[in-house]
Amino acid sequence: MSSIINTLNQAQIDSIKYIQGPCLVIAGAGSGKTRVITHKIAYLIEQGFSPKNIAAITFTNKAAKEMQERLAGLIQDKKVLKQLTVCTFHALGLKFLKLECEHLGLKPNFSIFSSDDVYSVIQDILASTDKNIIKNIAHYISYFKNQLYTPSQAISYAQTAGDNEFLHQAANIYEIYQNTLKAYQAVDFDDLIKLPCELLKSNPNLQIKWQNMLRYILVDEYQDTNLCQYELLKLLAGNPSEKVPLFTAVGDDDQAIYAWRGASSDNLDKLNADFPSLKVIKLEQNYRSTNNILNAANQLISNNTKLFDKKLWSEHGMGDDVSLYAMNDEEHEAESIIFRISAHRFECKTDWSEYAVLYRSNYQARLLEKILRRESIPYTLSGGQSFFEKAEIKDICAYLRLIYNSNDDPAFIRAVNTPKKGVGSTSLAKLGELAGKMKCSLFDACFLNMLETEINKQALYSLREFVNFVNEINEKAKHEPASLLLDEMLKYINYEAYLYEHYDEKIAANKWENTTEFINWLKSKGSSEASIDADGVEFGSQDGLSAKPKNLLELTQMIALMTILEGKNDNKNHGVQLSTLHASKGLEFGHVYLLGAEEGILPFNNGEDKSSDIEEERRLMYVGVTRAKRSLHISWCKQRRKNGEKISIEPSRFLQEMNLNTNIDKKAKVNPLSYLEMMKAMLN
Repeated sequence: MSSIINTLNQAQIDSIKYIQGPCLVIAGAGSGKTRVITHKIAYLIEQGFSPKNIAAITFTNKAAKEMQERLAGLIQDKKVLKQLTVCTFHALGLKFLKLECEHLGLKPNFSIFSSDDVYSVIQDILASTDKNIIKNIAHYISYFKNQLYTPSQAISYAQTAGDNEFLHQAANIYEIYQNTLKAYQAVDFDDLIKLPCELLKSNPNLQIKWQNMLRYILVDEYQDTNLCQYELLKLLAGNPSEKVPLFTAVGDDDQAIYAWRGASSDNLDKLNADFPSLKVIKLEQNYRSTNNILNAANQLISNNTKLFDKKLWSEHGMGDDVSLYAMNDEEHEAESIIFRISAHRFECKTDWSEYAVLYRSNYQARLLEKILRRESIPYTLSGGQSFFEKAEIKDICAYLRLIYNSNDDPAFIRAVNTPKKGVGSTSLAKLGELAGKMKCSLFDACFLNMLETEINKQALYSLREFVNFVNEINEKAKHEPASLLLDEMLKYINYEAYLYEHYDEKIAANKWENTTEFINWLKSKGSSEASIDADGVEFGSQDGLSAKPKNLLELTQMIALMTILEGKNDNKNHGVQLSTLHASKGLEFGHVYLLGAEEGILPFNNGEDKSSDIEEERRLMYVGVTRAKRSLHISWCKQRRKNGEKISIEPSRFLQEMNLNTNIDKKAKVNPLSYLEMMKAMLN
């Protein structure tokens, strides 16, 4: 281990070796924060910490997987690797709830509701199908949970927050919503953090138990934590007056770009107040970019209020100047960017994947996609439909969820209707009325004798055949292989025939291919040998826990969390990357083209010019700039089309702040040549 540490810089070594108390590592962009976290885990083990008592917490499955891969290169003993906890905040919360569910009145096979399920519950409570209302109320309920508000506190907050109809509606139904989830034996995504926080606060013995289980905690992307996540860290780390908290938080206040979804960079500042012995270490050496790029980034971010002042630098030399282009309009901008990428790739023999085009909002990608498709240039678009969001995958998941938790009413409705089981809407409505009257789930209502007088015999037979099948699979799942049960389930559903009956042949074939891919993927997960994996949490065997699903039931709960976190996307990027600035965080590219650097777009104009909003927009621009390794090209348009008319645009204030040593390129409009014509022109 000592020989590995010697390859790091001094600030990284200091970050790794400080294990005497709480530590905050301010890790600038490209400064090797993942390297620090993984090396620190290896160092902790070397210093005598048991691997089963170490937890590294990330925000995405992708980050957790990268961390695990790097750990596998540092720690050769697979038994040690299997004992480590490397997971997302929400995966850790899920494992906590599975262990401690009895304290909350939950069964071990509780369901995790997706956003669609949440919208369905809110729709039923409001008796409204207005998607805008439902979405806004779901947003505020999520906010209440991330702030750890009780229903009464939510109402008080709404009363003092001004005239906001959605906020008041959300506060008024918050308690009903929570009671509905409890009746369904379900939790939503926010509950995975909120419920552990509440339980740990109210149960000191449980808090001690978990503090002993997780003796050292490492948190990645700490600036992205919300209040609830910060409280969970404090509860697990322990009270400074009672013990020495042992944790390392790694973050960067200059890359805090998620305030709109509840993240609070104030959590960085709170650490100083809550943990007086906090050791702060800065990582300023950048291993990604040239100094011209870093100088532009440093100049830009220096205009923000700073919690921790730092200045990035690199040993990669000065590199190319940052290029700045003024374009006539958005068509000129898109054509020019694709032309420049094509020309550079032709000249330098570079892979398409080395190029990224970044922008503030998704709509800005439309013209780029059109040109890329026209020129047959491969590309990858971030933010596309998740594999788990496809209707056919949701259909299969509905059956799995119902097998796992028969109280899951949204899953029942989807499964019983896809394909239809000979039960009409009238019969289902009567079933729902009976379930409401008897205060039970739709599934349990199918067995009530009273149902026999409410619906016709054929519908009753079909319903009971369906629920009996679900019960049968649930029972078999406890002792039979998941692969066999998945085949049995598909045979019962007769899903392939359903697809070809309801869609044209090409669409049906594509949907069936997705379905079989999903089933095969499930089989591989269910049969894999246990090892650390981003899908879950890995504790030591002495705790009786395992990250890998043992049967169909555990497999289903793992999938429920993955569908919310990131979806299934194992495809490697082999084309030009088109990405929003938010989605680009954590990535890096050889050559970055940042478009739309204009007032109203970047910074985005929401009708107000508050300093806090401008600072977050500046951080967003900073994130985009620091994605570039070798070259950075920024463009803005003198005119853009809005409501059918072209309007004049001002360049972003951020361009002047970057103090670029280059003149704005004001060349005439580029002719929209085809890719082949471009190549011919260059050869001539």
